[in-house]
Amino acid sequence: MKLDVAIVNAFVTQTQDGKSVGGNPAGVVLNADDLSHAQKLSIAKQVGLSETAFVSLSDVADFKLDFFTPTRQIAHCGHATIATFNLLASKGLIPQENTSKETIDGIRAVSVTDGTAFMTQLAPSYQALPEYQARVLSSLNLTSEEVSDEALLVNTGNSFLLVGVKDKQALANISPDYDLIQTISEELDLIGYYVFSLDTHLASSAATSRMFAPRYGILEEAATGMAAGPLACYLYDQKKVNQTSFIIEQGYAMKVPSPSLLKAELKLEDDEIKSLSVGGRAKVSRWLSVNV
Repeated sequence: MKLDVAIVNAFVTQTQDGKSVGGNPAGVVLNADDLSHAQKLSIAKQVGLSETAFVSLSDVADFKLDFFTPTRQIAHCGHATIATFNLLASKGLIPQENTSKETIDGIRAVSVTDGTAFMTQLAPSYQALPEYQARVLSSLNLTSEEVSDEALLVNTGNSFLLVGVKDKQALANISPDYDLIQTISEELDLIGYYVFSLDTHLASSAATSRMFAPRYGILEEAATGMAAGPLACYLYDQKKVNQTSFIIEQGYAMKVPSPSLLKAELKLEDDEIKSLSVGGRAKVSRWLSVNV
């Protein structure tokens, strides 16, 4: 039996002539109700991308989403969520702007407007890790002179380690020790590292970033919605950037560049972040036929 999988690039950048470029590809399988866990894992392996999303009916939300890497099921995936809801919207399957997804980790709100999908994240929590600083720098082959911000664990539903570097050249020059990054990620129960600089490629961006998640079989990816949210919170809470809307760049420093733009919107009460949403545009790049 053959099954068609949409390959959708999430968080694409729109050029001045209206073309969509870059982004982070995810597999999307619609009408996945009859697929078993083993079949979903097999499909994700055949697709070979960092994540594939499987959409089925839900009794508690508008859609149920299951996310699989080529090696395991995971609770959430930002870029696969954006890819999925943009695809659903393009097919006329989302009748109203505000919708929702059920995952193995609960229900999250999603909104789709003007060709852009946004997913909700939780209020942030922070954990300083001074005892890890030397090992983190070693895992990135960075010197203390190249670092602008010490490693900080930030969680808005998933844990990421944020590391600030002084400029985009230092970001581009990072040579990751993936084994050590994986070891530290396992010790701290991280999705991965989100390394960033305030020295951006575009004047409209607040930061440019790189994402390393070898614990989940992802050496580096072009756009990470679940990590851009924690970074936006950090910029507001810790760096005192007085704004609630942030554009985060990612993918510019990859060996094969895939420029991506992620938009984070903070929701405040009395100047305190209560929740946030991260969103972007997406484009179907191709369809792939796989065995079931």
